Amino acid sequence: MEFDLSLDVPETFNMASVLVDRHVAEGRGSRVAIHYQDDSITYADLLKRVNKAGNMLRDQGIEIEDRVLILTTDRPEFIESFVGAMKIGAVPVPINTLSERDDLAYYIEDSRAAAVIADDQFLRRLEGFPGTFRYLKRVFVLPDADSSQTSASIAKSLGPRAAELSYRDAFAAASDELEVEPTSRDDPSYWLYSSGTTGPAKGTVHLHQDMVYCTSTWLREVSKPTPDDRNFTASKLFTSYGLVNGLYQPLMACNATVLMPGPPTTQAVVDTIARYRPTIFFTVPALYNNILNDHAAGKLQVDLSSVRLCISAGDALPPVIYDRWLETFGIELLDGIGSTEFGYIYIQNLPGRARPGSSGQLLPGYNAKILDEDGHPVPQGEVGELYVQSPSFAFAYWKKRDRSRDTFRGPWLKTGDLYTLDADGYYHYEGRADDMFKVNAQWVSPIEVEGVLLRHPSVAEVAVVPYKQADGRIKPRAHVVLRDGSAGGSELADALVRFCAEGLDRDHLYKCPQEIRFESDPLPKTASGKIQRHKLRQR
Repeated sequence: MEFDLSLDVPETFNMASVLVDRHVAEGRGSRVAIHYQDDSITYADLLKRVNKAGNMLRDQGIEIEDRVLILTTDRPEFIESFVGAMKIGAVPVPINTLSERDDLAYYIEDSRAAAVIADDQFLRRLEGFPGTFRYLKRVFVLPDADSSQTSASIAKSLGPRAAELSYRDAFAAASDELEVEPTSRDDPSYWLYSSGTTGPAKGTVHLHQDMVYCTSTWLREVSKPTPDDRNFTASKLFTSYGLVNGLYQPLMACNATVLMPGPPTTQAVVDTIARYRPTIFFTVPALYNNILNDHAAGKLQVDLSSVRLCISAGDALPPVIYDRWLETFGIELLDGIGSTEFGYIYIQNLPGRARPGSSGQLLPGYNAKILDEDGHPVPQGEVGELYVQSPSFAFAYWKKRDRSRDTFRGPWLKTGDLYTLDADGYYHYEGRADDMFKVNAQWVSPIEVEGVLLRHPSVAEVAVVPYKQADGRIKPRAHVVLRDGSAGGSELADALVRFCAEGLDRDHLYKCPQEIRFESDPLPKTASGKIQRHKLRQR
């Protein structure tokens, strides 16, 4: 199989050579690598573009281990600059395009970025920033899709050495011949900042060898790619999930990736599927749910006839969404769990073996254990915290030694996720350790209660959090977003409480929400699609 790399990674190793160079060297240069708008970019074309991007950076003084922040929409320049930076030994750092000014400033300062590659629309958010960045050397600006003008005045204010360049001009002037930097397999390869479900974002440092392990394993065990496969990820490239779905996976397998630059609205997603006919589709449970709801309301015409696999991750998939998707479109939703720290998914439901309500089974090459608060293994079926072992997990969090020590424990990674394991080897997600709470001295898993409420025909989204009553007791509260055509009020709130009580086991009625709050806006989520329950707790 073309994607099946040896897991014995040599000491001198650069990940960029695996993603693009080897396909051209082995005669696959005519295959399409990227579908974007009206363009189809072959691997031979992509190799030249990667080389030009790498030389562009090197020509402007960017050196090995320098951080290069990438702040663009999902477009070919993202992929060519990401791989080009790795090829010269620099370290690409994709950034959330939804970030506001203070967050962008934090990423630039915290990473000590030497270069920023940014769409003009995002760079403009730094307008009026009062400080400067001592380490920033160059800012490469891409114009907006609807404008040829760039914000020349903004980059000049970012630091004394932050010369602004047109990305397109600098790229055009660069050579398309570039030798791979002979980096070590243990050199930094790329960073990703965590999605920040519980606090400030952490720079997660991955090495050149990491993605060989997790991506090759997933391709071999789950998708088993064919030469005709096309990946389409609605989750954006700046997320860990989207980066592997839309860059690492297809490039390692010499497949095509479909890039959609705009926001992942339901209409944009189904239009992209209709236009490019992908075979593997990736997104988060919330978007699968929204597609189902809009389709049921007659707002969307959905054609999934080209799709052979639908993958869900980023948050736990409620069984009701699995059931509705299978009934509506005839395709299994294959849920899995991964993390930024591991690089990708390590527990996965497999085709034909999916078990709704579970995250799936542990993939080969990973080890796992479930421990109680004292670090002892829990009996089968009981809740504990998941620890996982793999060669792919990250080196550390940048400049966060205490957090690194707490998470990276020798060969094991402490995930912060609570799980049970059943007799058949399926892992069942109970929630984040910091999302669980006790009612009447008994644990409540928000995931379980949310799964019941989602079955009500009026409920589009729901999140369950604890709240303190006037008498000081902790009780569950449900934040509910209604489907179109449903109206909130005390009558529906009472109906939802009764519906939940009927859906829970008789001895679990203490988990039933005592308060229902109807939300007019979508629930707050991270960039990767996880519901931010801590924000709801603070309301």
